[in-house]
This record gives sequence, structure tokens and C-alpha cells, in this order.
Amino acid sequence: MHELIYVFDAYCGWCYGFGPQVAELDRDPGVSIRVLPGSLFSGARSGPIGDYPHIPAANARISAATGVRFGPAYQALLADGQVSMDSDDAARGLLALQAVAGHGRDVELARAMQEAFYLDGLSLSEAETYRRIAQRLGLPADDVEAAYAHPRTHAAARDRQAQVAALGVAAYPTLLARTPAGLAQVGNPTATADEIRAALRDQ
Repeated sequence: MHELIYVFDAYCGWCYGFGPQVAELDRDPGVSIRVLPGSLFSGARSGPIGDYPHIPAANARISAATGVRFGPAYQALLADGQVSMDSDDAARGLLALQAVAGHGRDVELARAMQEAFYLDGLSLSEAETYRRIAQRLGLPADDVEAAYAHPRTHAAARDRQAQVAALGVAAYPTLLARTPAGLAQVGNPTATADEIRAALRDQ
């Protein structure tokens, strides 16, 4: 069994582009993936999407390199420029979904969050967004909303982000494999699932 840690940020376009490859890996019975949230737009870096004028050109590069598409609702949100990107809220949302879904669905949950933003144009700082994700995934929406609001989830999200910092991860996406020598990075944002499998065989 290959144990992987996938460090992603829900507001990271390259993570969105990398998502289908991670999902393919997650379907491999010989692979176990734990998802940890990053801090790309945390603290002073959080703010309106319009404050980051590089994003449209970056999205074009991501689409060309990975084949993912950015939905019309997201494009409208991007053109408006007002929605705030806050990675701390997104981390809390991931932890709320994980708490209700239980083990084994981390990659599915992370992907659903990114589709909510990059396809449906929904804010990841709104409890209603997590209700919609929960309903889509067959999870009890009331439980997810309650978990999102609970102070324990806030603390757990901060703890996970601190774990990421302690690992020395500052770029997203980052995929780490547990090896006899410790954690080792495998792949890159444009790597295919097959390329990552090959790298894992070499560990």
C-alpha cells in the first residue's frame, strides 16, 4: 500500500487542474490518500479575487496543460471580481466535510469543493455551499453545516494547516509519499496518474 499525503488549496487553480489525476490515483486499491488543506489565501493574503489580476492568464495555462475547464458561473464570478478568497474558510469546510463523511473520501471531498468554486461559481466561505456539496455527495447537510460552524472544526483546520507548514510545504499542489526514509515528494502539477505510479514504484 502506498500512503500519500495530498496538500491542496481549494482556491488553487493548479490543484483544480491536478485533481483528475489525483482522483484516478485514489481509485487504485494500492493507494491511500490523505488530504491536508493549504494556506494560499490566508490572513493578509485573503481578499477579493479581483485583487489577483494574474488569475485569468493562469487559468488559461492550467486548461492548456491539464484539460480542465472553468465553468461559466465561475467566469462570471471572476469577471465581477468581488468574491473573497479565504483559504482558512475553505480549510474549515474541508474539515467539516471530512468529519461527517469519515475516512476514505478525502479526495472526493476536495474535488467537490473545487468543482463548487471553479464550475458552479460558489463561495467557499458560505455555509450554504457546503450544504449543496453535502447533498450532492449524499451526506447529511445539517450535520455538515453544524460541523462547519463548530469551534472545534475551526481549531482542527488550523491544526491541519500547521501540519502542512511543519512539513515545509509552501506550494500547491504537493503530493508526498511515505517511504522508509520519510516523506518524499512525487509528481508535479502536470504529472499524470501513470507517471506518479511509476515514481512510486521507484521509492
